[in-house]
Amino acid sequence: MSNFVISDRFYFSSETLSLINKYFGSTFVIKYGGSAMQNPNLQSQVIEDLSLLHFLGINIVLVHGGGIFINNWLNRLNIEPKFENGVRITDPEAMEIVEMVLVGKINKELVSLFNQNNICSIGLSGKDANLIHASAMFKSTSNLTGKVKSINSKVLHLLFSNRFIPVIASIASDLKGKTYNINADTVASSIASELKADKLILLTDMPGILRDVHDSSTLIKDISLDSLTNLLAEDVISGGMIPKIQSCIDALRSNVKSVHIIDGRLEHSILHELLTYNRVGSMIVS
Repeated sequence: MSNFVISDRFYFSSETLSLINKYFGSTFVIKYGGSAMQNPNLQSQVIEDLSLLHFLGINIVLVHGGGIFINNWLNRLNIEPKFENGVRITDPEAMEIVEMVLVGKINKELVSLFNQNNICSIGLSGKDANLIHASAMFKSTSNLTGKVKSINSKVLHLLFSNRFIPVIASIASDLKGKTYNINADTVASSIASELKADKLILLTDMPGILRDVHDSSTLIKDISLDSLTNLLAEDVISGGMIPKIQSCIDALRSNVKSVHIIDGRLEHSILHELLTYNRVGSMIVS
Protein backbone atom coordinates (compact mmCIF):
# COMPACT_ATOMS: atom_id res chain seq x y z
CA MET A 1 0.00 0.00 0.00
CA SER A 2 1.44 3.36 -1.00
CA ASN A 3 2.01 6.12 1.54
CA PHE A 4 1.25 9.82 1.35
CA VAL A 5 3.51 12.39 3.00
CA ILE A 6 1.82 15.19 4.96
CA SER A 7 5.03 16.61 6.39
CA ASP A 8 8.59 15.48 6.90
CA ARG A 9 7.49 13.57 10.02
CA PHE A 10 3.96 12.34 9.29
CA TYR A 11 2.88 9.65 6.85
CA PHE A 12 -0.43 7.92 6.31
CA SER A 13 -1.53 5.13 4.02
CA SER A 14 -3.87 5.51 1.06
CA GLU A 15 -6.51 3.71 3.12
CA THR A 16 -7.08 6.95 4.99
CA LEU A 17 -8.31 8.65 1.81
CA SER A 18 -11.68 7.18 2.78
CA LEU A 19 -11.49 9.17 6.02
CA ILE A 20 -10.65 12.35 4.13
CA ASN A 21 -13.66 11.84 1.86
CA LYS A 22 -15.82 11.14 4.89
CA TYR A 23 -14.74 14.34 6.63
CA PHE A 24 -15.24 16.70 3.68
CA GLY A 25 -17.73 19.39 4.68
CA SER A 26 -17.66 18.37 8.35
CA THR A 27 -17.27 20.75 11.26
CA PHE A 28 -14.60 20.14 13.90
CA VAL A 29 -14.25 22.24 17.06
CA ILE A 30 -10.77 22.01 18.57
CA LYS A 31 -9.84 23.16 22.06
CA TYR A 32 -6.16 24.01 22.28
CA GLY A 33 -4.30 24.50 25.54
CA GLY A 34 -1.86 22.90 27.94
CA SER A 35 1.88 22.43 27.64
CA ALA A 36 1.76 22.16 23.85
CA MET A 37 1.21 25.91 23.75
CA GLN A 38 4.59 26.49 25.43
CA ASN A 39 6.64 24.71 22.78
CA PRO A 40 6.98 26.90 19.66
CA ASN A 41 7.65 23.89 17.41
CA LEU A 42 4.59 22.00 18.67
CA GLN A 43 2.48 25.14 18.39
CA SER A 44 3.51 25.59 14.77
CA GLN A 45 2.73 21.93 14.05
CA VAL A 46 -0.74 22.21 15.56
CA ILE A 47 -1.54 25.17 13.34
CA GLU A 48 -0.04 23.41 10.30
CA ASP A 49 -2.21 20.35 10.99
CA LEU A 50 -5.36 22.44 11.38
CA SER A 51 -4.47 24.29 8.18
CA LEU A 52 -4.27 20.93 6.39
CA LEU A 53 -7.69 19.88 7.71
CA HIS A 54 -9.08 23.22 6.55
CA PHE A 55 -7.52 22.65 3.13
CA LEU A 56 -9.22 19.22 2.99
CA GLY A 57 -12.62 20.91 3.21
CA ILE A 58 -13.30 20.70 6.93
CA ASN A 59 -14.77 23.66 8.83
CA ILE A 60 -12.44 24.36 11.75
CA VAL A 61 -13.18 26.31 14.93
CA LEU A 62 -10.20 26.77 17.25
CA VAL A 63 -10.97 27.61 20.87
CA HIS A 64 -7.94 28.28 23.03
CA GLY A 65 -7.09 28.57 26.69
CA GLY A 66 -3.76 29.68 28.06
CA GLY A 67 -3.73 28.82 31.74
CA ILE A 68 0.03 28.38 31.92
CA PHE A 69 0.65 31.85 30.49
CA ILE A 70 -2.00 33.38 32.74
CA ASN A 71 -0.34 31.83 35.79
CA ASN A 72 3.05 33.14 34.69
CA TRP A 73 1.73 36.70 34.45
CA LEU A 74 -0.19 36.45 37.72
CA ASN A 75 2.97 35.25 39.47
CA ARG A 76 4.96 38.12 37.98
CA LEU A 77 2.47 40.50 39.57
CA ASN A 78 2.44 38.61 42.89
CA ILE A 79 -1.15 37.45 42.41
CA GLU A 80 -1.71 33.87 43.50
CA PRO A 81 -3.61 31.70 40.95
CA LYS A 82 -6.61 30.02 42.59
CA PHE A 83 -8.57 26.95 41.48
CA GLU A 84 -11.55 24.95 42.68
CA ASN A 85 -12.27 21.49 41.18
CA GLY A 86 -10.06 22.30 38.22
CA VAL A 87 -11.80 25.62 37.49
CA ARG A 88 -9.95 28.93 37.85
CA ILE A 89 -11.28 31.36 40.43
CA THR A 90 -11.09 34.83 38.88
CA ASP A 91 -11.31 38.01 40.95
CA PRO A 92 -11.48 41.46 39.27
CA GLU A 93 -7.71 41.98 39.55
CA ALA A 94 -6.95 38.63 37.94
CA MET A 95 -9.66 39.17 35.30
CA GLU A 96 -7.73 42.05 33.75
CA ILE A 97 -4.66 39.85 33.37
CA VAL A 98 -6.66 36.92 32.02
CA GLU A 99 -8.26 39.07 29.31
CA MET A 100 -5.00 40.71 28.30
CA VAL A 101 -3.18 37.39 28.03
CA LEU A 102 -5.90 35.43 26.24
CA VAL A 103 -7.29 38.11 23.92
CA GLY A 104 -4.35 40.44 23.44
CA LYS A 105 -1.47 38.01 23.30
CA ILE A 106 -2.28 34.34 22.68
CA ASN A 107 -5.21 34.90 20.32
CA LYS A 108 -3.24 37.13 17.99
CA GLU A 109 -0.20 34.86 18.04
CA LEU A 110 -2.34 31.95 16.84
CA VAL A 111 -3.92 34.07 14.11
CA SER A 112 -0.43 35.09 13.00
CA LEU A 113 0.58 31.42 12.70
CA PHE A 114 -2.40 30.74 10.45
CA ASN A 115 -1.36 33.74 8.36
CA GLN A 116 2.07 32.15 7.93
CA ASN A 117 0.32 29.09 6.48
CA ASN A 118 -1.67 31.27 4.05
CA ILE A 119 -4.91 30.48 5.86
CA CYS A 120 -7.42 33.25 6.53
CA SER A 121 -8.39 33.33 10.20
CA ILE A 122 -10.17 35.77 12.46
CA GLY A 123 -9.31 36.25 16.13
CA LEU A 124 -12.36 36.61 18.37
CA SER A 125 -13.39 36.58 21.98
CA GLY A 126 -16.89 35.79 23.16
CA LYS A 127 -17.56 39.54 23.23
CA ASP A 128 -17.23 39.94 19.46
CA ALA A 129 -20.57 39.99 17.64
CA ASN A 130 -22.16 38.73 20.87
CA LEU A 131 -20.69 35.35 20.06
CA ILE A 132 -20.98 34.12 23.67
CA HIS A 133 -23.54 35.34 26.20
CA ALA A 134 -22.04 34.66 29.62
CA SER A 135 -23.38 34.52 33.16
CA ALA A 136 -21.80 34.09 36.59
CA MET A 137 -20.84 30.59 37.70
CA PHE A 138 -20.78 31.56 41.39
CA LYS A 139 -22.99 33.77 43.56
CA SER A 140 -20.10 35.93 44.70
CA THR A 141 -19.99 39.19 42.71
CA SER A 142 -16.20 39.32 43.13
CA ASN A 143 -15.68 35.99 41.35
CA LEU A 144 -15.67 36.60 37.62
CA THR A 145 -15.48 32.96 36.59
CA GLY A 146 -18.37 32.50 34.21
CA LYS A 147 -20.38 29.95 32.29
CA VAL A 148 -21.91 29.93 28.84
CA LYS A 149 -25.55 30.96 28.72
CA SER A 150 -25.92 30.95 24.94
CA ILE A 151 -23.95 30.94 21.68
CA ASN A 152 -24.72 33.19 18.70
CA SER A 153 -23.49 31.05 15.82
CA LYS A 154 -24.32 33.53 13.03
CA VAL A 155 -20.80 34.94 12.90
CA LEU A 156 -19.32 31.42 12.77
CA HIS A 157 -21.49 30.42 9.81
CA LEU A 158 -20.55 33.69 8.09
CA LEU A 159 -16.87 32.90 8.53
CA PHE A 160 -17.33 29.29 7.33
CA SER A 161 -19.09 30.46 4.19
CA ASN A 162 -16.10 32.66 3.39
CA ARG A 163 -13.55 29.96 4.31
CA PHE A 164 -12.18 31.67 7.41
CA ILE A 165 -11.08 29.86 10.58
CA PRO A 166 -12.45 31.42 13.79
CA VAL A 167 -9.87 31.53 16.60
CA ILE A 168 -11.74 32.11 19.85
CA ALA A 169 -10.51 33.22 23.28
CA SER A 170 -12.66 32.04 26.18
CA ILE A 171 -13.64 35.49 27.45
CA ALA A 172 -17.23 36.75 27.27
CA SER A 173 -19.62 39.23 28.85
CA ASP A 174 -23.19 39.27 30.12
CA LEU A 175 -25.99 41.54 28.90
CA LYS A 176 -24.77 44.32 31.19
CA GLY A 177 -21.24 44.16 29.78
CA LYS A 178 -19.63 42.45 32.78
CA THR A 179 -16.64 40.40 31.66
CA TYR A 180 -16.19 36.76 32.65
CA ASN A 181 -13.43 34.20 32.29
CA ILE A 182 -14.87 30.89 31.09
CA ASN A 183 -13.18 27.51 31.04
CA ALA A 184 -12.03 26.93 27.46
CA ASP A 185 -13.22 23.30 27.47
CA THR A 186 -16.70 24.55 28.34
CA VAL A 187 -16.62 27.15 25.58
CA ALA A 188 -15.49 24.59 23.00
CA SER A 189 -18.19 22.16 24.12
CA SER A 190 -20.90 24.83 23.95
CA ILE A 191 -19.84 25.95 20.47
CA ALA A 192 -19.66 22.35 19.25
CA SER A 193 -23.12 21.73 20.68
CA GLU A 194 -24.61 24.83 19.04
CA LEU A 195 -23.07 23.92 15.68
CA LYS A 196 -23.95 20.22 16.11
CA ALA A 197 -20.34 19.61 15.15
CA ASP A 198 -19.14 16.29 13.83
CA LYS A 199 -16.24 16.27 16.28
CA LEU A 200 -15.11 18.04 19.43
CA ILE A 201 -11.36 17.57 19.93
CA LEU A 202 -9.63 18.43 23.19
CA LEU A 203 -5.83 18.78 23.12
CA THR A 204 -4.57 18.09 26.63
CA ASP A 205 -1.49 17.17 28.65
CA MET A 206 -2.77 13.61 29.00
CA PRO A 207 -2.71 10.69 26.53
CA GLY A 208 -6.48 10.56 26.85
CA ILE A 209 -8.77 8.88 29.37
CA LEU A 210 -6.77 6.58 31.64
CA ARG A 211 -8.10 3.92 33.99
CA ASP A 212 -5.02 4.63 36.10
CA VAL A 213 -3.87 8.25 35.87
CA HIS A 214 -0.31 7.14 36.68
CA ASP A 215 -0.13 4.51 33.92
CA SER A 216 -0.33 5.60 30.27
CA SER A 217 -0.75 1.96 29.20
CA THR A 218 -4.28 2.07 30.68
CA LEU A 219 -5.44 4.43 27.90
CA ILE A 220 -9.05 3.79 26.87
CA LYS A 221 -9.14 4.38 23.11
CA ASP A 222 -12.87 3.81 22.61
CA ILE A 223 -15.53 4.50 25.21
CA SER A 224 -19.28 5.10 25.25
CA LEU A 225 -21.05 8.00 26.92
CA ASP A 226 -22.57 5.66 29.52
CA SER A 227 -19.19 4.16 30.40
CA LEU A 228 -17.65 7.62 30.67
CA THR A 229 -20.41 8.73 33.04
CA ASN A 230 -19.71 5.68 35.19
CA LEU A 231 -15.97 6.50 35.36
CA LEU A 232 -16.84 10.00 36.55
CA ALA A 233 -19.19 8.64 39.22
CA GLU A 234 -16.52 6.18 40.39
CA ASP A 235 -13.96 9.00 40.86
CA VAL A 236 -11.63 7.43 38.28
CA ILE A 237 -11.55 10.95 36.79
CA SER A 238 -10.47 13.76 39.08
CA GLY A 239 -8.91 17.22 39.29
CA GLY A 240 -8.48 19.20 36.09
CA MET A 241 -9.94 16.36 34.02
CA ILE A 242 -13.39 16.83 35.59
CA PRO A 243 -14.41 19.95 33.60
CA LYS A 244 -12.98 18.35 30.45
CA ILE A 245 -15.03 15.20 30.89
CA GLN A 246 -18.15 17.16 31.78
CA SER A 247 -17.65 19.16 28.59
CA CYS A 248 -17.46 15.90 26.65
CA ILE A 249 -20.67 14.62 28.22
CA ASP A 250 -22.52 17.88 27.54
CA ALA A 251 -21.42 17.90 23.90
CA LEU A 252 -22.45 14.29 23.24
CA ARG A 253 -25.83 14.89 24.86
CA SER A 254 -26.27 17.83 22.47
CA ASN A 255 -25.80 15.68 19.35
CA VAL A 256 -22.09 16.21 18.76
CA LYS A 257 -21.23 12.95 17.01
CA SER A 258 -17.92 12.17 18.73
CA VAL A 259 -15.42 13.67 21.15
CA HIS A 260 -11.68 13.03 21.11
CA ILE A 261 -9.24 13.66 23.97
CA ILE A 262 -5.66 13.54 22.73
CA ASP A 263 -2.17 14.43 23.90
CA GLY A 264 -1.20 17.78 22.42
CA ARG A 265 2.44 17.15 23.38
CA LEU A 266 2.80 14.49 20.67
CA GLU A 267 3.94 15.65 17.25
CA HIS A 268 1.04 15.73 14.76
CA SER A 269 -1.28 14.09 17.30
CA ILE A 270 -4.33 15.60 15.57
CA LEU A 271 -3.45 13.98 12.25
CA HIS A 272 -2.58 10.64 13.86
CA GLU A 273 -5.94 10.67 15.65
CA LEU A 274 -8.10 11.72 12.70
CA LEU A 275 -6.34 10.45 9.58
CA THR A 276 -5.10 7.03 10.69
CA TYR A 277 -6.96 3.96 11.90
CA ASN A 278 -4.62 3.30 14.84
CA ARG A 279 -5.40 6.64 16.55
CA VAL A 280 -3.52 7.90 19.59
CA GLY A 281 -6.13 9.18 22.03
CA SER A 282 -9.58 8.46 23.44
CA MET A 283 -12.73 8.68 21.32
CA ILE A 284 -16.09 8.95 23.05
CA VAL A 285 -19.38 8.35 21.25
CA SER A 286 -22.92 8.46 22.51
